[in-house]
Amino acid sequence: MYNKAYGIIETLAPVHVGATAGEESGNLNLIFRDQFTLTGVIPGSSIRGRFRSEMLLNKGKDNSNQWYGHDADAGVTDSTTESLVKFEYASVIWLPVFCPGQPVVWVSCPKLLKRYKRITGIDDAVPQVYSGSSVLKPLTVDGQPTLFFNFGFLTIDHPRQDLKPWFPFGEELPAVVVADDEIAMIHDMALYRQSRVRLDENEKIAVKGAFFNTEALPEGTQMIFPVAIKKNQGEWQPFEDDSTKGEIYLGGLESIGFGHCAVELIGI
Repeated sequence: MYNKAYGIIETLAPVHVGATAGEESGNLNLIFRDQFTLTGVIPGSSIRGRFRSEMLLNKGKDNSNQWYGHDADAGVTDSTTESLVKFEYASVIWLPVFCPGQPVVWVSCPKLLKRYKRITGIDDAVPQVYSGSSVLKPLTVDGQPTLFFNFGFLTIDHPRQDLKPWFPFGEELPAVVVADDEIAMIHDMALYRQSRVRLDENEKIAVKGAFFNTEALPEGTQMIFPVAIKKNQGEWQPFEDDSTKGEIYLGGLESIGFGHCAVELIGI
């Protein structure tokens, strides 16, 4: 019934997809997270909404309605139509983390890589926990290759592994695979955070109670999302120039430079 495809995202700027205010303090803009690894995700609805908006702008309402479904007409029953393209959420493949002496290491875990394997269908076995890529140059502590993160030391038990098949853009980066129960702590350490204030209209002073903290996935994060395209419905061409690659904005806070992403679609 559906042809399978998938999309690869590389964040070119911090990406915030989530709440506008946290429940506890009322001013912490939290990102959406996977419930098991607690790593950032981009919901399928956000991806679909952006693609729909791009097609509406570049190719008109008829094309947008054909592929993403017709909007409900007020007072007209059965006016909506089924979307011909289905989007699942985007999950992290590799997350860049500051690491003294590197200075950046890309980090993942078996659960995230298993989803990548399931979507792409690659034959390689999921790397073992504490595997380091062949281009990673860790320190040597007590004869063991070791990385130093802000929370402490991490020993590389399986150094110089060929992890190139697990990098969607073909370039193997300095990387390490950590345990599923460790990725959340490292993820929180890696997030981009920015404090913002609203200034008085007449003076350059902060308005009382208008202080905001924002968190976002950092620049250089690599993500993947599955796409299902209904068969025998023509050719889906989501980008303006009918390419399989493009640059789009995902999430919010675009006006202050968030959300810029490169997207490549595989299998369409």
